[in-house]
Amino acid sequence: MTVKNVEKLEKSRVSLEVEVGAEEFEAAVAKAYLKIRNKISVPGFRPGKAPRKMVEKLYGPEVFYSDAVDEAFPEAYEKAVESEKLDTIGYPEVELVGDVTKDGFTFKAVVAVYPDVKLGKYKGLSAPKDEVKVSADDVKARLNEMAERNARLVSVERKAKKGDTAVIDFEGFLDGTPFDGGKGENYELELGSGSFVPGFEDQVIGMKAGDEKDIDVTFPEDYQKDLAGKAVVFHVKCNEVKFKELPALDDDFAKDVSEFDTLKELKDDIKKQIEADRQKAVDVAYENALIEKVADTIDCEIPEVLIEQQCRRFLEEFKSRIMAQGIPYEQYAKMTGMDEKKFMEDGREPALKQVKMDLAIAQIIDQEKLEATAEEIEEEYKKLAGYYGMDVEMVKKYLGENEVRTQVLNTKAIAVVVDSAKPAKASAKKAEAKEESAEEKKPAAKKTAAKKTEDKAEEKPEKKPAAKKTAAKKADDKAEKKPAAKKTAKKAE
Repeated sequence: MTVKNVEKLEKSRVSLEVEVGAEEFEAAVAKAYLKIRNKISVPGFRPGKAPRKMVEKLYGPEVFYSDAVDEAFPEAYEKAVESEKLDTIGYPEVELVGDVTKDGFTFKAVVAVYPDVKLGKYKGLSAPKDEVKVSADDVKARLNEMAERNARLVSVERKAKKGDTAVIDFEGFLDGTPFDGGKGENYELELGSGSFVPGFEDQVIGMKAGDEKDIDVTFPEDYQKDLAGKAVVFHVKCNEVKFKELPALDDDFAKDVSEFDTLKELKDDIKKQIEADRQKAVDVAYENALIEKVADTIDCEIPEVLIEQQCRRFLEEFKSRIMAQGIPYEQYAKMTGMDEKKFMEDGREPALKQVKMDLAIAQIIDQEKLEATAEEIEEEYKKLAGYYGMDVEMVKKYLGENEVRTQVLNTKAIAVVVDSAKPAKASAKKAEAKEESAEEKKPAAKKTAAKKTEDKAEEKPEKKPAAKKTAAKKADDKAEKKPAAKKTAKKAE
């Protein structure tokens, strides 16, 4: 393998021209022969038993060239990348240069590389930071949420009202024909939840057990294309109406839902929890604001593939959250008209911001020459084990040491920015709007790299730990399978 030319292109891409010599190509042809000889028919020989020279005499020496190119390319490409010390991202775009002969072949590979990043100011910054306040109404609202979660659904013999749960069978028809995804049995629909097509739930209100009716609805224009804007009819049968019976908020309730004996003790604990939740939210928002300021000042050409990869991560995280709620993603997509292409397009701007933050953090690690000790890595493993409720050794099976080291380094890099920063007075918007509990929290589009590991917990019902991905961690983003070059010779039939 010989690298004939290396050219830097715009948007952090590199063009490699690589020659595979006669000796390497001959070895690849030999391997190709062994792989496909059973598929080649030669008169007088059983399948797979014809000598290579006989096959080449019958079909021509080029019969193995196409497969040999595919055989030789991956190793030649990897060696070229290694020899040029390129930090590549994703798959290369490959084309052959000239003809393939017994003396070998030449290919051109264009691939994205991690960009050179120039940091702006990252120390001594300032950003608004909210003050945390908790009111009696906040505590009451949390208590009401707990009451809702501990409510009983009681069957009632009356017409369904808003707020009731109707147990229904339904089937949808478009022009008299059932459509895919439009049927369900004994589905528990909370009336007023807005979980069905607009207009559907309003027409279920008033039904009682045993009632059947046809419901006319029109799907929204932004629904999945087969049903968007279409008028359909759902045949609905009401099997049961359930009323939500809330428990009384008293000492008995406190004993039932907590380790406390009195409602006052429970309220005091709730207040502390809300304060802790809001303080964490405020700290994360402050941290994000600072890292975004750093990211906004970096100077680099960002490869398109990095943005696309981050958009794809957002989509996969969204799918994981849906499935963690016990809803098959395919079913959710059909019922809501989920458009993955639009999701990816809408995620482009936050994806770009996330990529820039990751690149900035990776550059701070390099510039500050940050390191992670064995003790710090072990401590991070313990922290993750506690977070996931798993044994440390089990966490180590899921997370490699390099992933956890990256997590520690990212945390240190963010600390460099935060510890040198000065909080500014917050705007009128208060922290209560930012409250998030561990079980309610949904990952935002913009996250600092150090927070990604914790956010993954809510996405995986099996509670398998997953370390965050940053621009510094190239291994995860590289191609998982070896790319193949374009075909040049027809295979033997």
